[in-house]
Amino acid sequence: MITVGTFDGVHRGHWQVLDEVKQRAEARGAASVLLTFHPHPLRIVHPEVAPRLLTTQLEKKEILAEAGLDYVVFLPFTPTLAAYSPREFVEEVLLARLQLCELVIGYDHGLGRGRSGDVATLQRLGRELGFPVHVVPAVLLDGAPISSTRIRHALDQGDTAAAAAGLGRPYSLRGVVVRGEGRGKSLGFPTANLSVPEADKLLPREGIYAVRALLREAAAQGVLHLGPRPTFAGSPPSVELHLFDFDCDIYGEVVRVDFCARIREVHAFASTAELVAAMQEDCAAARRVFASGGAACQVRAAPLD
Repeated sequence: MITVGTFDGVHRGHWQVLDEVKQRAEARGAASVLLTFHPHPLRIVHPEVAPRLLTTQLEKKEILAEAGLDYVVFLPFTPTLAAYSPREFVEEVLLARLQLCELVIGYDHGLGRGRSGDVATLQRLGRELGFPVHVVPAVLLDGAPISSTRIRHALDQGDTAAAAAGLGRPYSLRGVVVRGEGRGKSLGFPTANLSVPEADKLLPREGIYAVRALLREAAAQGVLHLGPRPTFAGSPPSVELHLFDFDCDIYGEVVRVDFCARIREVHAFASTAELVAAMQEDCAAARRVFASGGAACQVRAAPLD
């Protein structure tokens, strides 16, 4: 039992497809398989319009590890693969290599050269080549289908709640803690400067966020600055994490940051005193977010429409 797709974000619509694969595989006594791609196909076909990723390859692997599938296959997406017709892909990859018995796809699936293998094409190929094709309908949120594009748009607006509602979990990113200028500590707000190594990872809209941080041996709540630092002329943009009630040396560690709520825009302040006052209010606002339930950080596989 196989499904195929990019599955960027592994959102609630994707989970519906994966659940269908598992249920049908169990009923048939077959293995459940997801065939996905790396890099994103548009990175090869049309790099000028390739989207920023909701999930890097590592993040996707970690999320899919919880899906309960028998196998997840990451197929390198190359110009040669991009040129396959839908029939060639089905015959040479799905049938010859993966021993396809049944195919499960989403309602808007596209496979093969130029995504020409739509639902009707795959159903026709299934009839000709002897395998059933099951189509999973859209999962709706507020009356519209959940999609990776819709979640990207929400994050571009800084709407972490809408993104989490689509994902079924808070949006997150990973960064390595590197040494910064030490300015935050001098202001009374020590920060961990994060370097995000994946250039195509989507960063939410610039701003100040209430976040939850997961480290190797600890978890903490805090505030994240994402974007420019206009109060200090010449300072480059940064991703800076201030954790509440936390005093450990974490240089070199990888930190996962879950975005719980956006507090405000980034502003320039006339003095460091004004900046410190704003940071104090940011921390107070973040604590109020967590005291009231944690906003997007409490989202966990909300019921489907």
